[in-house]
Amino acid sequence: MFPVDNFFRRAQRNPDSTAVIDGARTIAYTDLAGRVNALAAAYQAIDPKPQSRVAVFAYNTVSHLIAWLATMASGKTWVALNPRNGNEELQRILAVTEPSILVADGDCIDRLDPKGATVILGKEEGATRKPERTMDALIRAYEGHRPARYTLSLDDLQAIKFTGGSSGIPKGVMQSYRVWNTYIASMIASFEFDAQDRHLLAAPMTHGVGTLMMPILAQGGTQVFMGPAKPASILDAIERHRITTVFLPPTVVYMMLAEPGLAARDLTSLRHAIVGGAAIRPDVVRKAIPIFNNALETCYGQTEAPQIAICLRAQDWQDARNLASTGRATLLTQVEVMDGQGRILPPGAMGEIVLKGDLVMKGYFNRPEETAKTIIDGWLHTGDVGVIDERGFVFIKDRIRDVIITGGFNVYPSDVEAVLGTHPAVRECVVFGAPDDKWGEAVQAAVELHDGSNADETAIIAFVKSRLDSVKAPKRVHFTDHLPRSPVGKVLRREAKAMFIS
Repeated sequence: MFPVDNFFRRAQRNPDSTAVIDGARTIAYTDLAGRVNALAAAYQAIDPKPQSRVAVFAYNTVSHLIAWLATMASGKTWVALNPRNGNEELQRILAVTEPSILVADGDCIDRLDPKGATVILGKEEGATRKPERTMDALIRAYEGHRPARYTLSLDDLQAIKFTGGSSGIPKGVMQSYRVWNTYIASMIASFEFDAQDRHLLAAPMTHGVGTLMMPILAQGGTQVFMGPAKPASILDAIERHRITTVFLPPTVVYMMLAEPGLAARDLTSLRHAIVGGAAIRPDVVRKAIPIFNNALETCYGQTEAPQIAICLRAQDWQDARNLASTGRATLLTQVEVMDGQGRILPPGAMGEIVLKGDLVMKGYFNRPEETAKTIIDGWLHTGDVGVIDERGFVFIKDRIRDVIITGGFNVYPSDVEAVLGTHPAVRECVVFGAPDDKWGEAVQAAVELHDGSNADETAIIAFVKSRLDSVKAPKRVHFTDHLPRSPVGKVLRREAKAMFIS
Protein backbone atom coordinates (compact mmCIF):
# COMPACT_ATOMS: atom_id res chain seq x y z
CA MET A 1 0.00 0.00 0.00
CA PHE A 2 1.27 3.44 -0.94
CA PRO A 3 0.57 6.76 0.81
CA VAL A 4 -1.95 8.06 -1.73
CA ASP A 5 -4.00 4.88 -1.35
CA ASN A 6 -5.15 6.24 2.00
CA PHE A 7 -6.85 9.12 0.18
CA PHE A 8 -8.44 6.99 -2.53
CA ARG A 9 -9.76 4.49 -0.01
CA ARG A 10 -11.46 7.29 1.91
CA ALA A 11 -12.91 8.68 -1.34
CA GLN A 12 -14.37 5.25 -2.06
CA ARG A 13 -15.85 4.84 1.41
CA ASN A 14 -17.13 8.39 1.91
CA PRO A 15 -17.54 9.81 -1.62
CA ASP A 16 -19.91 12.63 -0.67
CA SER A 17 -18.00 13.84 2.39
CA THR A 18 -16.39 17.27 2.11
CA ALA A 19 -12.69 17.03 1.37
CA VAL A 20 -12.03 20.74 0.76
CA ILE A 21 -13.45 24.08 1.82
CA ASP A 22 -12.07 27.04 -0.13
CA GLY A 23 -14.05 30.18 0.65
CA ALA A 24 -17.60 29.53 -0.51
CA ARG A 25 -16.55 26.50 -2.57
CA THR A 26 -16.61 22.92 -1.31
CA ILE A 27 -15.22 19.82 -3.02
CA ALA A 28 -16.42 16.31 -2.17
CA TYR A 29 -14.01 13.41 -1.87
CA THR A 30 -15.30 11.75 -5.06
CA ASP A 31 -14.86 14.98 -7.06
CA LEU A 32 -11.36 15.55 -5.72
CA ALA A 33 -10.38 11.95 -6.50
CA GLY A 34 -11.63 12.33 -10.07
CA ARG A 35 -9.54 15.44 -10.65
CA VAL A 36 -6.48 13.83 -9.09
CA ASN A 37 -6.80 10.71 -11.25
CA ALA A 38 -7.22 12.79 -14.41
CA LEU A 39 -4.18 14.94 -13.72
CA ALA A 40 -2.12 11.89 -12.74
CA ALA A 41 -3.01 10.27 -16.07
CA ALA A 42 -1.96 13.49 -17.80
CA TYR A 43 1.39 13.44 -15.98
CA GLN A 44 2.00 9.91 -17.23
CA ALA A 45 1.09 10.90 -20.79
CA ILE A 46 3.63 13.75 -20.63
CA ASP A 47 6.30 11.56 -19.05
CA PRO A 48 5.56 7.83 -18.69
CA LYS A 49 8.73 7.10 -16.71
CA PRO A 50 8.07 5.90 -13.12
CA GLN A 51 9.72 7.91 -10.34
CA SER A 52 10.48 10.90 -12.57
CA ARG A 53 10.14 14.15 -10.67
CA VAL A 54 7.31 16.65 -10.52
CA ALA A 55 8.08 20.03 -8.93
CA VAL A 56 5.12 21.93 -7.49
CA PHE A 57 5.54 25.67 -7.03
CA ALA A 58 2.56 27.32 -5.36
CA TYR A 59 1.20 28.90 -2.23
CA ASN A 60 -1.61 27.15 -0.35
CA THR A 61 -4.19 26.63 -3.10
CA VAL A 62 -6.56 23.88 -4.23
CA SER A 63 -4.51 23.51 -7.41
CA HIS A 64 -1.44 22.86 -5.23
CA LEU A 65 -3.35 20.12 -3.39
CA ILE A 66 -4.48 18.48 -6.64
CA ALA A 67 -0.98 18.66 -8.17
CA TRP A 68 0.49 17.16 -4.97
CA LEU A 69 -1.96 14.25 -4.83
CA ALA A 70 -1.61 13.63 -8.57
CA THR A 71 2.16 13.39 -8.22
CA MET A 72 1.68 10.56 -5.74
CA ALA A 73 -1.07 8.89 -7.78
CA SER A 74 1.12 8.89 -10.91
CA GLY A 75 4.01 7.07 -9.24
CA LYS A 76 6.27 10.09 -9.49
CA THR A 77 8.49 11.89 -6.98
CA TRP A 78 7.37 15.21 -5.51
CA VAL A 79 9.88 18.07 -5.38
CA ALA A 80 8.61 20.69 -2.92
CA LEU A 81 9.19 24.34 -3.88
CA ASN A 82 8.20 26.91 -1.27
CA PRO A 83 7.44 30.31 -2.88
CA ARG A 84 8.67 32.03 0.28
CA ASN A 85 12.21 30.93 -0.56
CA GLY A 86 14.48 33.03 -2.75
CA ASN A 87 14.64 32.51 -6.50
CA GLU A 88 18.32 31.58 -6.43
CA GLU A 89 17.75 28.75 -3.96
CA LEU A 90 14.67 27.52 -5.85
CA GLN A 91 16.55 27.55 -9.15
CA ARG A 92 19.33 25.54 -7.55
CA ILE A 93 16.79 22.93 -6.40
CA LEU A 94 15.47 22.63 -9.96
CA ALA A 95 18.99 22.25 -11.32
CA VAL A 96 19.79 19.47 -8.84
CA THR A 97 16.55 17.49 -9.13
CA GLU A 98 15.86 18.00 -12.88
CA PRO A 99 12.07 17.56 -12.77
CA SER A 100 10.38 16.59 -16.01
CA ILE A 101 7.20 18.47 -14.99
CA LEU A 102 6.84 21.80 -13.21
CA VAL A 103 3.39 22.78 -11.90
CA ALA A 104 3.18 26.44 -10.94
CA ASP A 105 0.37 28.78 -9.97
CA GLY A 106 -0.06 32.06 -11.84
CA ASP A 107 1.50 34.19 -9.10
CA CYS A 108 4.66 32.03 -9.16
CA ILE A 109 5.11 30.93 -12.74
CA ASP A 110 7.32 33.82 -13.90
CA ARG A 111 9.86 33.44 -11.12
CA LEU A 112 11.72 30.36 -12.38
CA ASP A 113 13.40 29.06 -15.51
CA PRO A 114 11.94 25.54 -15.96
CA LYS A 115 15.12 24.29 -17.69
CA GLY A 116 13.35 21.93 -20.08
CA ALA A 117 10.58 20.77 -17.73
CA THR A 118 7.05 20.70 -19.11
CA VAL A 119 5.24 23.59 -17.43
CA ILE A 120 1.65 23.22 -16.26
CA LEU A 121 -0.24 26.28 -15.03
CA GLY A 122 -2.23 25.57 -11.90
CA LYS A 123 -4.31 28.41 -10.49
CA GLU A 124 -4.56 30.84 -13.39
CA GLU A 125 -5.13 34.08 -11.46
CA GLY A 126 -2.05 36.28 -11.44
CA ALA A 127 -0.43 34.73 -14.52
CA THR A 128 1.19 37.20 -16.90
CA ARG A 129 1.77 34.42 -19.42
CA LYS A 130 -0.13 31.25 -20.14
CA PRO A 131 1.85 28.12 -21.02
CA GLU A 132 0.56 25.58 -23.50
CA ARG A 133 -0.76 23.31 -20.74
CA THR A 134 -3.06 24.27 -17.89
CA MET A 135 -4.22 22.04 -15.07
CA ASP A 136 -7.90 22.66 -15.77
CA ALA A 137 -7.51 21.79 -19.46
CA LEU A 138 -5.57 18.60 -18.69
CA ILE A 139 -8.18 17.51 -16.12
CA ARG A 140 -10.93 18.03 -18.72
CA ALA A 141 -8.96 16.19 -21.39
CA TYR A 142 -8.29 13.17 -19.16
CA GLU A 143 -11.62 13.12 -17.33
CA GLY A 144 -12.53 9.57 -16.36
CA HIS A 145 -8.98 8.27 -16.89
CA ARG A 146 -6.95 6.56 -14.19
CA PRO A 147 -3.17 6.50 -14.05
CA ALA A 148 -1.26 3.27 -14.63
CA ARG A 149 -0.15 1.51 -11.48
CA TYR A 150 3.62 1.02 -11.55
CA THR A 151 5.42 -1.77 -9.77
CA LEU A 152 7.37 0.10 -7.14
CA SER A 153 9.08 -0.72 -3.86
CA LEU A 154 8.31 0.91 -0.53
CA ASP A 155 11.94 2.06 -0.60
CA ASP A 156 11.37 4.05 -3.80
CA LEU A 157 10.94 7.80 -3.47
CA GLN A 158 7.78 9.69 -2.66
CA ALA A 159 9.46 13.07 -2.21
CA ILE A 160 12.67 15.05 -2.26
CA LYS A 161 12.38 17.88 0.25
CA PHE A 162 15.15 20.34 0.86
CA THR A 163 16.31 21.42 4.28
CA GLY A 164 15.80 25.09 5.03
CA GLY A 165 19.45 26.02 4.63
CA SER A 166 19.67 28.02 7.89
CA SER A 167 22.64 25.91 8.95
CA GLY A 168 24.42 25.69 5.62
CA ILE A 169 23.80 24.61 2.02
CA PRO A 170 20.32 23.02 1.66
CA LYS A 171 20.34 19.27 1.17
CA GLY A 172 17.75 17.22 -0.69
CA VAL A 173 16.18 14.76 1.75
CA MET A 174 14.96 11.56 0.07
CA GLN A 175 11.70 10.47 1.69
CA SER A 176 10.58 7.01 0.62
CA TYR A 177 7.08 5.54 0.47
CA ARG A 178 8.00 3.69 3.64
CA VAL A 179 8.80 6.97 5.41
CA TRP A 180 5.47 8.46 4.35
CA ASN A 181 3.45 5.41 5.38
CA THR A 182 5.18 5.56 8.75
CA TYR A 183 4.48 9.24 9.36
CA ILE A 184 0.83 8.85 8.27
CA ALA A 185 0.30 5.94 10.68
CA SER A 186 2.20 7.75 13.44
CA MET A 187 0.18 10.94 13.00
CA ILE A 188 -3.13 9.10 13.16
CA ALA A 189 -2.05 7.06 16.18
CA SER A 190 -0.56 10.06 17.99
CA PHE A 191 -3.27 12.69 17.41
CA GLU A 192 -6.30 10.41 16.91
CA PHE A 193 -7.58 12.33 13.90
CA ASP A 194 -11.07 11.42 12.66
CA ALA A 195 -13.66 12.36 10.04
CA GLN A 196 -14.77 15.37 12.08
CA ASP A 197 -11.41 17.10 11.77
CA ARG A 198 -11.31 20.42 9.96
CA HIS A 199 -7.71 21.29 9.23
CA LEU A 200 -6.85 24.96 8.62
CA LEU A 201 -3.97 25.43 6.17
CA ALA A 202 -2.38 28.39 7.94
CA ALA A 203 1.30 27.49 7.35
CA PRO A 204 2.98 26.40 4.08
CA MET A 205 1.85 23.10 2.56
CA THR A 206 5.49 22.38 1.72
CA HIS A 207 6.30 22.06 5.42
CA GLY A 208 4.44 21.16 8.63
CA VAL A 209 0.96 21.57 7.18
CA GLY A 210 1.79 19.11 4.42
CA THR A 211 2.50 16.34 6.89
CA LEU A 212 -0.96 16.77 8.44
CA MET A 213 -2.89 16.71 5.18
CA MET A 214 -2.64 13.04 4.24
CA PRO A 215 -3.38 11.65 7.73
CA ILE A 216 -6.51 13.82 7.90
CA LEU A 217 -7.57 12.89 4.36
CA ALA A 218 -7.03 9.24 5.29
CA GLN A 219 -9.55 9.67 8.11
CA GLY A 220 -12.11 11.54 6.03
CA GLY A 221 -11.47 15.02 7.45
CA THR A 222 -11.62 18.36 5.65
CA GLN A 223 -8.86 20.66 4.42
CA VAL A 224 -9.81 24.33 4.89
CA PHE A 225 -8.00 26.89 2.75
CA MET A 226 -7.65 30.52 3.73
CA GLY A 227 -6.17 33.70 2.28
CA PRO A 228 -3.03 35.36 3.62
CA ALA A 229 -2.33 33.87 7.04
CA LYS A 230 -2.05 36.71 9.52
CA PRO A 231 -2.69 36.23 13.26
CA ALA A 232 -6.08 37.97 13.08
CA SER A 233 -7.16 36.12 9.93
CA ILE A 234 -6.18 32.77 11.45
CA LEU A 235 -8.35 33.53 14.47
CA ASP A 236 -11.17 34.61 12.16
CA ALA A 237 -10.94 31.36 10.19
CA ILE A 238 -10.92 29.20 13.33
CA GLU A 239 -14.13 30.86 14.49
CA ARG A 240 -15.87 30.96 11.09
CA HIS A 241 -15.13 27.38 10.03
CA ARG A 242 -15.13 25.76 13.47
CA ILE A 243 -11.57 24.56 12.91
CA THR A 244 -10.43 21.56 14.96
CA THR A 245 -6.81 21.33 13.81
CA VAL A 246 -4.18 23.92 12.99
CA PHE A 247 -0.38 23.80 12.75
CA LEU A 248 1.44 26.94 13.90
CA PRO A 249 5.11 27.91 14.31
CA PRO A 250 5.87 29.43 17.73
CA THR A 251 6.39 32.91 16.31
CA VAL A 252 2.79 32.95 15.04
CA VAL A 253 1.53 31.80 18.44
CA TYR A 254 3.39 34.71 20.06
CA MET A 255 1.72 37.16 17.67
CA MET A 256 -1.72 35.59 18.11
CA LEU A 257 -1.41 35.95 21.87
CA ALA A 258 -0.76 39.67 21.37
CA GLU A 259 -3.88 40.17 19.21
CA PRO A 260 -6.37 42.73 20.57
CA GLY A 261 -9.64 41.17 21.68
CA LEU A 262 -8.21 37.67 21.91
CA ALA A 263 -10.15 36.89 25.09
CA ALA A 264 -13.46 37.39 23.26
CA ARG A 265 -12.58 34.92 20.48
CA ASP A 266 -14.46 31.62 20.32
CA LEU A 267 -11.78 28.93 19.94
CA THR A 268 -13.83 26.13 21.52
CA SER A 269 -13.79 24.06 18.32
CA LEU A 270 -10.03 23.46 18.61
CA ARG A 271 -8.88 19.94 19.43
CA HIS A 272 -5.35 20.13 18.02
CA ALA A 273 -3.45 23.43 18.11
CA ILE A 274 -0.14 21.88 17.09
CA VAL A 275 3.00 23.97 17.59
CA GLY A 276 6.04 22.87 15.60
CA GLY A 277 9.05 23.91 13.58
CA ALA A 278 10.90 25.30 16.61
CA ALA A 279 10.74 25.15 20.40
CA ILE A 280 8.08 27.19 22.17
CA ARG A 281 8.91 28.87 25.47
CA PRO A 282 7.43 27.27 28.61
CA ASP A 283 5.96 30.58 29.78
CA VAL A 284 4.06 30.87 26.50
CA VAL A 285 2.81 27.29 26.82
CA ARG A 286 1.40 28.08 30.25
CA LYS A 287 -0.35 31.19 28.95
CA ALA A 288 -1.59 29.67 25.69
CA ILE A 289 -3.08 26.42 27.02
CA PRO A 290 -6.40 27.88 28.28
CA ILE A 291 -6.67 30.37 25.40
CA PHE A 292 -6.37 27.61 22.82
CA ASN A 293 -9.13 25.54 24.42
CA ASN A 294 -6.68 23.30 26.30
CA ALA A 295 -5.79 21.87 22.88
CA LEU A 296 -2.17 23.03 22.63
CA GLU A 297 0.10 20.19 21.46
CA THR A 298 3.51 19.79 19.89
CA CYS A 299 5.62 17.34 17.94
CA TYR A 300 9.23 17.06 16.88
CA GLY A 301 10.89 15.83 13.76
CA GLN A 302 13.17 16.97 10.98
CA THR A 303 12.92 16.86 7.22
CA GLU A 304 15.13 13.78 7.65
CA ALA A 305 12.49 12.18 9.93
CA PRO A 306 9.33 14.12 9.17
CA GLN A 307 7.39 15.81 11.90
CA ILE A 308 6.33 13.08 14.27
CA ALA A 309 9.31 11.29 15.84
CA ILE A 310 8.22 12.75 19.19
CA CYS A 311 4.75 13.92 20.19
CA LEU A 312 3.25 15.68 23.19
CA ARG A 313 -0.54 15.71 23.58
CA ALA A 314 -2.61 18.40 25.27
CA GLN A 315 -3.10 16.36 28.44
CA ASP A 316 0.67 15.99 28.82
CA TRP A 317 1.05 19.77 29.00
CA GLN A 318 -1.35 19.87 31.94
CA ASP A 319 1.56 18.46 33.99
CA ALA A 320 3.92 21.32 34.90
CA ARG A 321 6.89 18.95 34.66
CA ASN A 322 6.35 18.81 30.89
CA LEU A 323 6.15 22.50 30.05
CA ALA A 324 9.62 22.42 28.44
CA SER A 325 9.20 18.97 26.86
CA THR A 326 8.47 17.99 23.26
CA GLY A 327 6.85 14.72 24.36
CA ARG A 328 7.67 11.06 23.99
CA ALA A 329 8.72 8.78 21.14
CA THR A 330 5.93 7.92 18.70
CA LEU A 331 4.82 4.71 17.06
CA LEU A 332 7.56 2.96 15.05
CA THR A 333 10.35 5.38 16.02
CA GLN A 334 13.08 4.79 18.60
CA VAL A 335 14.44 7.91 20.29
CA GLU A 336 17.60 7.89 22.41
CA VAL A 337 20.32 10.20 23.69
CA MET A 338 23.87 9.35 22.60
CA ASP A 339 27.31 10.56 23.62
CA GLY A 340 30.14 11.51 21.27
CA GLN A 341 31.42 7.93 21.20
CA GLY A 342 28.13 6.49 19.96
CA ARG A 343 26.99 5.12 23.32
CA ILE A 344 23.34 5.33 24.33
CA LEU A 345 23.04 7.25 27.59
CA PRO A 346 20.77 6.53 30.57
CA PRO A 347 17.75 8.66 31.56
CA GLY A 348 18.74 12.11 32.76
CA ALA A 349 22.05 12.27 30.87
CA MET A 350 22.65 15.05 28.33
CA GLY A 351 23.70 14.14 24.79
CA GLU A 352 22.68 14.18 21.14
CA ILE A 353 19.14 13.15 20.23
CA VAL A 354 19.27 10.21 17.80
CA LEU A 355 16.42 8.47 15.97
CA LYS A 356 15.97 5.04 14.41
CA GLY A 357 13.10 3.42 12.52
CA ASP A 358 11.06 3.58 9.33
CA LEU A 359 10.49 7.31 9.74
CA VAL A 360 14.16 8.00 8.92
CA MET A 361 14.99 9.25 5.42
CA LYS A 362 16.64 7.15 2.75
CA GLY A 363 19.47 9.67 2.55
CA TYR A 364 20.47 12.96 0.91
CA PHE A 365 19.94 13.20 -2.83
CA ASN A 366 23.23 12.65 -4.68
CA ARG A 367 25.22 13.31 -1.48
CA PRO A 368 26.30 9.94 -0.08
CA GLU A 369 29.09 11.47 2.00
CA GLU A 370 26.59 13.71 3.84
CA THR A 371 24.29 10.73 4.32
CA ALA A 372 27.11 8.73 5.89
CA LYS A 373 27.81 11.57 8.35
CA THR A 374 24.17 11.78 9.41
CA ILE A 375 23.01 8.15 9.50
CA ILE A 376 25.46 5.99 11.43
CA ASP A 377 24.67 2.33 12.16
CA GLY A 378 21.03 3.07 11.37
CA TRP A 379 20.81 6.01 13.79
CA LEU A 380 19.86 9.45 12.47
CA HIS A 381 22.00 12.01 14.28
CA THR A 382 19.77 15.05 14.65
CA GLY A 383 22.38 17.55 15.82
CA ASP A 384 20.11 18.49 18.74
CA VAL A 385 21.23 18.32 22.36
CA GLY A 386 18.74 17.00 24.87
CA VAL A 387 17.82 14.68 27.67
CA ILE A 388 15.20 11.96 28.19
CA ASP A 389 13.81 11.65 31.69
CA GLU A 390 12.88 8.45 33.51
CA ARG A 391 9.29 8.73 32.18
CA GLY A 392 10.44 8.86 28.56
CA PHE A 393 9.75 12.57 28.05
CA VAL A 394 12.25 14.30 25.78
CA PHE A 395 13.65 17.74 26.59
CA ILE A 396 15.55 19.31 23.71
CA LYS A 397 17.97 22.07 24.59
CA ASP A 398 19.59 23.38 21.43
CA ARG A 399 21.50 22.54 18.31
CA ILE A 400 24.95 21.20 19.18
CA ARG A 401 26.64 24.01 17.28
CA ASP A 402 24.62 26.67 19.16
CA VAL A 403 25.85 25.75 22.64
CA ILE A 404 27.79 28.71 24.07
CA ILE A 405 31.01 27.90 25.94
CA THR A 406 31.72 30.87 28.18
CA GLY A 407 34.44 30.79 30.81
CA GLY A 408 34.52 27.00 30.56
CA PHE A 409 30.77 26.63 31.19
CA ASN A 410 28.22 25.33 28.70
CA VAL A 411 25.27 27.68 28.27
CA TYR A 412 22.24 26.50 26.29
CA PRO A 413 20.56 29.44 24.53
CA SER A 414 17.11 27.96 25.10
CA ASP A 415 17.62 28.15 28.88
CA VAL A 416 18.32 31.87 28.63
CA GLU A 417 15.51 32.46 26.12
CA ALA A 418 13.04 30.72 28.44
CA VAL A 419 13.74 33.37 31.11
CA LEU A 420 14.34 36.36 28.85
CA GLY A 421 11.03 35.72 27.11
CA THR A 422 9.14 36.17 30.39
CA HIS A 423 10.16 39.83 30.67
CA PRO A 424 6.89 41.74 30.24
CA ALA A 425 8.30 43.96 27.47
CA VAL A 426 9.78 41.13 25.38
CA ARG A 427 7.70 39.61 22.60
CA GLU A 428 10.39 37.37 21.10
CA CYS A 429 14.08 36.83 21.64
CA VAL A 430 17.07 34.87 20.45
CA VAL A 431 20.35 34.18 22.29
CA PHE A 432 23.77 33.50 20.76
CA GLY A 433 27.46 33.51 21.58
CA ALA A 434 29.87 36.22 20.50
CA PRO A 435 33.69 36.05 20.50
CA ASP A 436 35.13 37.50 23.71
CA ASP A 437 38.76 37.94 24.75
CA LYS A 438 38.03 37.23 28.41
CA TRP A 439 35.34 34.51 28.30
CA GLY A 440 36.07 32.87 24.97
CA GLU A 441 32.42 33.47 24.11
CA ALA A 442 30.02 35.93 25.69
CA VAL A 443 26.27 35.42 25.91
CA GLN A 444 24.37 38.02 23.90
CA ALA A 445 20.71 38.42 22.99
CA ALA A 446 18.53 40.15 20.42
CA VAL A 447 14.94 41.00 21.30
CA GLU A 448 11.73 42.26 19.77
CA LEU A 449 9.59 44.27 22.18
CA HIS A 450 5.82 44.31 22.39
CA ASP A 451 4.25 47.26 20.60
CA GLY A 452 4.31 50.27 22.89
CA SER A 453 6.71 48.67 25.38
CA ASN A 454 9.99 50.11 26.57
CA ALA A 455 12.96 48.43 28.25
CA ASP A 456 16.64 49.20 28.44
CA GLU A 457 19.58 46.85 28.20
CA THR A 458 20.62 47.18 31.84
CA ALA A 459 17.16 46.34 33.14
CA ILE A 460 16.80 43.28 30.91
CA ILE A 461 20.23 41.95 31.89
CA ALA A 462 19.37 42.45 35.56
CA PHE A 463 16.04 40.67 35.04
CA VAL A 464 17.75 37.57 33.63
CA LYS A 465 20.58 37.67 36.18
CA SER A 466 18.07 37.69 39.05
CA ARG A 467 16.56 34.44 37.76
CA LEU A 468 19.58 32.59 36.37
CA ASP A 469 23.22 32.04 37.20
CA SER A 470 25.09 35.21 36.24
CA VAL A 471 27.21 33.17 33.82
CA LYS A 472 24.07 32.65 31.72
CA ALA A 473 22.90 36.27 31.77
CA PRO A 474 23.51 38.21 28.54
CA LYS A 475 26.47 40.55 28.52
CA ARG A 476 24.76 42.54 25.73
CA VAL A 477 21.16 42.94 24.59
CA HIS A 478 20.40 44.20 21.09
CA PHE A 479 17.01 45.66 20.16
CA THR A 480 15.33 45.23 16.78
CA ASP A 481 11.88 45.71 15.31
CA HIS A 482 12.13 42.50 13.31
CA LEU A 483 14.19 39.42 14.08
CA PRO A 484 15.26 37.49 10.96
CA ARG A 485 12.98 34.57 10.15
CA SER A 486 12.96 31.66 7.73
CA PRO A 487 10.27 31.33 5.04
CA VAL A 488 8.20 29.30 7.53
CA GLY A 489 8.54 31.82 10.35
CA LYS A 490 11.33 30.32 12.44
CA VAL A 491 13.69 32.84 14.07
CA LEU A 492 17.15 32.35 12.59
CA ARG A 493 19.84 32.39 15.25
CA ARG A 494 22.84 32.61 12.92
CA GLU A 495 21.32 35.48 10.93
CA ALA A 496 20.42 37.33 14.14
CA LYS A 497 23.98 36.93 15.35
CA ALA A 498 25.31 38.27 12.03
CA MET A 499 23.08 41.36 12.36
CA PHE A 500 24.86 42.47 15.53
CA ILE A 501 28.28 40.78 15.60
CA SER A 502 30.71 42.01 12.99
